[in-house]
Amino acid sequence: MPQDFFARHKALLDKAVEAIHSRGYWSAFSEMPSPKAYGETANDDGKRAFENLLNKPFPIDQPGTAGETGSERSPFGIDLGVKYPKPDLDTLLAAVQKAEAQWRNAGPETWSGVSLEILSRLNKRSFEIAYAVMHTSGQAFLMAFQAGGPHAQDRGVEAVAYAWLEMSHIPRTAMWEKPQGKNEPLKMEKRYRIVPRGIGLVIGCCTFPTWNSYPGLFANLATGNAVIVKPHPGAILPLAITVQVAREVLSEAGFDPNVVTLVAHEKGDDVAQKLALRPEIKVIDFTGSPENGVWLERNAHQAQVFTEKAGVNQILIDSTNDFKGMARNIAFSLALYSGQMCTAPQNIYVPKNGIDTPEGHLSFDQVASGIGDAMNKLLGDPARAVEVLGAIQNDGILQRIEQARGLGEVVVDSKPLQHPQFAHACVRTPLILKMDASDPSKFMHEFFGPIAFVIATNDTQHSTTLARQAATKHGAITMSVYSSDQKVLDEVSDVAAEAGVGLSCNLTGGVYVNQSAAYSDFHASGANPAANASLTDTAFVASRFRVAQTRAHV
Repeated sequence: MPQDFFARHKALLDKAVEAIHSRGYWSAFSEMPSPKAYGETANDDGKRAFENLLNKPFPIDQPGTAGETGSERSPFGIDLGVKYPKPDLDTLLAAVQKAEAQWRNAGPETWSGVSLEILSRLNKRSFEIAYAVMHTSGQAFLMAFQAGGPHAQDRGVEAVAYAWLEMSHIPRTAMWEKPQGKNEPLKMEKRYRIVPRGIGLVIGCCTFPTWNSYPGLFANLATGNAVIVKPHPGAILPLAITVQVAREVLSEAGFDPNVVTLVAHEKGDDVAQKLALRPEIKVIDFTGSPENGVWLERNAHQAQVFTEKAGVNQILIDSTNDFKGMARNIAFSLALYSGQMCTAPQNIYVPKNGIDTPEGHLSFDQVASGIGDAMNKLLGDPARAVEVLGAIQNDGILQRIEQARGLGEVVVDSKPLQHPQFAHACVRTPLILKMDASDPSKFMHEFFGPIAFVIATNDTQHSTTLARQAATKHGAITMSVYSSDQKVLDEVSDVAAEAGVGLSCNLTGGVYVNQSAAYSDFHASGANPAANASLTDTAFVASRFRVAQTRAHV
């Protein structure tokens, strides 16, 4: 029964609510693919389950199927061969509307319980999902397991917790009594009902298909909205598995499984635009390019639109107390998943007269070379390097590397690496260029992928000005600063807050600027052009429902 799901997961929900209040470390699921956490055969079972999905129709039964679609190719060089139902949108939407009518009346406890049961079952399939994420996004296995599995699931739990917290503030009933002097007081009984906004559309991306989709998916479900999941054509499988699990749980809970449906399509189809403008769609969650995100914001007027787009992420280097630690940290941030992250740094500003370090004053060229040397050392062993870099997700990134190569002087050139397990994997090391700041048009837009610029500025004040301009005009999700001067740290902190960018200070250890922790880190702020929403905060969930009230005299 749905009520059993809520009772089963109430302790987990309470811990998640506590975590978002304290903002300390907590995780609902183990992030390590350990047999102790997932079972001795979990990896083999998950890999086998993934392989059993290849080269055949995906096992999902939805109304309105009008053929099949799917042409995913792994960045590691494998054609997945999975075929998905190609829906007739009119028929599918009619079925979703019918399913939603029952779901919207179930109430917050049921919505939350079912959502958490789905997430718990997804966790049990984390290895299968990891291989699906790996072979659609190009992430190396460990990252695919963590980001595609437990970390994504944590972001889903986080969204449910925020939704529950906001809905639980609203009582179901209230007695209202107003004194009238010598006369009898006015008495009314008031009832309040959570009213979901309507069908939600979740538009997934190709690099983090689950991590970026789960917040919107579960924020919608936990507030009583039906959900249509539309994956990127290059990364359908992880979200197809997600939809499959959701439909199983909904059926077991006594609901029409069409509360959650999948819309898969081929690259170049206009399905996303058609769906986004349908009057039935009332909420849209989007991750992807600025062009598509802005189009949704400007055209999907019937819906509440949440977007995460692209930005220019920046590092400001003023000085450092640990030059080698700084260089290693920056190198890893640039190399991780080949920079194919919305949080990966791109522009590194260094004063042209150099910086102060414990080793003495280093010139601009020495700083650039130090970062390059750290990169070469990190990736010196190809077998180890591929586990950091993963694979290049699409040809557009390869083209971008070639376009960027002529913009400055090469510090570290991008080169192909042979993957020891996958002969046809597309692996590239990062490209690092150095240039001066005289022509901002060269670096003041996003080069998504393994591309970074070390930029000579007049001084730290000039670096700060450029960072402010880039964040406010083009958007940014992350910013990082290195300085041994507290005054500089305070000034950059003010600039980052003004521009709505998350700031990291003097990272030299095992935390990197492109990492984001559920329950603690707000991912994006919604305060600059890179995103109009934050994953996850109150604003991300609160407008997905409204409150209808009834009152009567007692």
